[in-house]
Amino acid sequence: MHKRRSLYFCLATALCLASVLLSLCLGAANLSLRQLWQAILGGPNDVAGYIFWYSRLPRTAACLLSGAALSCAGCVLQKLLGNKLASPSTIGVNAGAGLAVTACCAAGALSGWAISLAAFGGAMAAVLTVVLLARKTGASRGTVILAGVAMNSILGAFREAVTTLVPDAAMLSGEFRVGGFSSVVSARVLPAGILIAASLILTMTLCNELDVLALGEETAQGLGMTVKRVRTIFLLLTALLAGAAVSFAGLLGFVGLLVPHIARRLVGGESRFLLPMSILLGAGFVTACDLIARMLFAPYELPVGILMAVIGGPFFLVLLLRGKGGHSHA
Repeated sequence: MHKRRSLYFCLATALCLASVLLSLCLGAANLSLRQLWQAILGGPNDVAGYIFWYSRLPRTAACLLSGAALSCAGCVLQKLLGNKLASPSTIGVNAGAGLAVTACCAAGALSGWAISLAAFGGAMAAVLTVVLLARKTGASRGTVILAGVAMNSILGAFREAVTTLVPDAAMLSGEFRVGGFSSVVSARVLPAGILIAASLILTMTLCNELDVLALGEETAQGLGMTVKRVRTIFLLLTALLAGAAVSFAGLLGFVGLLVPHIARRLVGGESRFLLPMSILLGAGFVTACDLIARMLFAPYELPVGILMAVIGGPFFLVLLLRGKGGHSHA
């Protein structure tokens, strides 16, 4: 098992690196490896350098960061809620962040820390609302998904109301609603990237706590864990990861649902292996999907969220039918 895990990690790393290299080289104007290397060393002093530093590098970094963040958030939510259908897009976390970002743009803030912090606040409010609703009603864990569907509808309606009342905010709504990277700039990616990196590192240090919490509240308490505090920490980290990703990538769907399941099949359910594999696969998956989306109908560019919906929708239905509601304690 150890050798097999090592092999899968090597393959996932190689696929991620290959996706990054292709993403940096291919596009409306292709760059050769020589041009790419000269652009890295020489800075934005010519056309190739300008394309690399102001277009390809921010876009590829955005793909890597959003894929890693959403996959890690989905993995944590699935273990935390004991439901294999849980993800930032299915329980309303992305929708909460999306509403906050739209409201922030309507107020005049289009980039920087304000966007990232607003997205975190919206995501945190959404995830806490869904979890509290499920607890207060004494409902099963499957009800979390239904509550998330309701939250997605409500928050989506509020987001559309904001764009209707403030037409300037509608400028970002097209690609933002489906998710995409064509308008990504460094000023928006950098602050969100710092939050994502810090959250990923902290989440990785709490792998043992996540596994204990996944055993159930009574078992975790019996082992001496302060369940409420640890759960709150994980919810905060999930909101930070999803909110920061949404702030520049838009409402990408199904990444946090699909990738953790693939990772679990490859390396098992132990968090110290599952989380890093999810991060690697998520980063590579989003980068590869973005590359395919912009090359498939060139010179026209397809928002990557559309491609992910085509892939993730059937996957979600298969999980729903096989799992009969999505309950899992893995």
